[in-house]
Amino acid sequence: MTGGAGFIGCAISAELRSRFERIIAIDILHPQVHKTPVRPAALHRDVELQRFDITEAAGWDWLLPDIFPDVVIHLAAETGTGQSMTEAARHAHVNVTGTAVMLEALARHRRIPSRILLAGSRAVYGDGAWEDPGSGEIIHPGTRSRAQLARAEWDYGALRPLPSKAAVTIARPASVYGATKLAQEQIIQAWCAGFGTAPAIARLQNVYGPGQSLSNPYTGIVAFFCRIARAKKSIPLYEDGKMLRDFVLIDDVVSGLMAMLDAPEIAPHAYDIGTDSATRVMDIGQRIAELYDAPAPHVSGRYRFGDVRHASCSNAAIAGLKWRPRFPVEAGLVRLQQWIETQFGQAEDMLTLE
Repeated sequence: MTGGAGFIGCAISAELRSRFERIIAIDILHPQVHKTPVRPAALHRDVELQRFDITEAAGWDWLLPDIFPDVVIHLAAETGTGQSMTEAARHAHVNVTGTAVMLEALARHRRIPSRILLAGSRAVYGDGAWEDPGSGEIIHPGTRSRAQLARAEWDYGALRPLPSKAAVTIARPASVYGATKLAQEQIIQAWCAGFGTAPAIARLQNVYGPGQSLSNPYTGIVAFFCRIARAKKSIPLYEDGKMLRDFVLIDDVVSGLMAMLDAPEIAPHAYDIGTDSATRVMDIGQRIAELYDAPAPHVSGRYRFGDVRHASCSNAAIAGLKWRPRFPVEAGLVRLQQWIETQFGQAEDMLTLE
């Protein structure tokens, strides 16, 4: 698995060990994610860790002659939505070029897996689909302009946001990150069709939970909010704080990915993985503030181009694989807080907003 020493890779490593005799994790151990370039304690002890850059063919040419992978789990990616708008080349290089280099190497060494599982992102949808409450018409409004955001026009008038469904919602990324994740999907699907490999595409919602990097400023707003609240500071909310997100605990993501891996057959379309419910960001902020006895969150009015207004999904497709989420967000936040307290030294490394 690529990116195997990261948050999701470590979380799924024990499940993979129960399914496969040999697991190889490839990771460059980037300092933005790993404070020190050492093997994470959370990575299962039986997983082999190989450190190299997936964008470099030399690493693949060194690894592939001696292995015959049945399944490839592609987790490696640059993930910062806002960061991608100013570091577009970096995100495109890792997410797009890295994927292509990997596939080219598999073909060059004739190592054709039976399945490639991709950890994709809800960012591919952009602002997704909205419904006109009067006519019932479904509209894909695109991306909010800078002029709209400057006028604090956060929503699209009276339109009502709809949960995304991979089979029907048009993918229109609002960020460079989202565009690169969509490109990943399309490259893998095209390659798999040509080589007879089954593509398994998971579009993950906002993943959070124990094991997240507490030093990475782009790790996600839940961990970021926890750092701020733990320092007894007020959590700043962008826009008006009423953005909707589907916050899904890492435990549920693990079981969802395993359901996709275990399914005898997998559909060619992507599978959404979330909680099937949406929560306002201000409500998440308030709950986290209460857990830490911190001041109430405050609306800053700031915004970030590339962010979407609302994001949630329907789990209807993956439910067909006998999967459903088990953890409501309230329980998940408690689990995250308890884990952060075990990481006290790291959690002291508070970061400030730009």
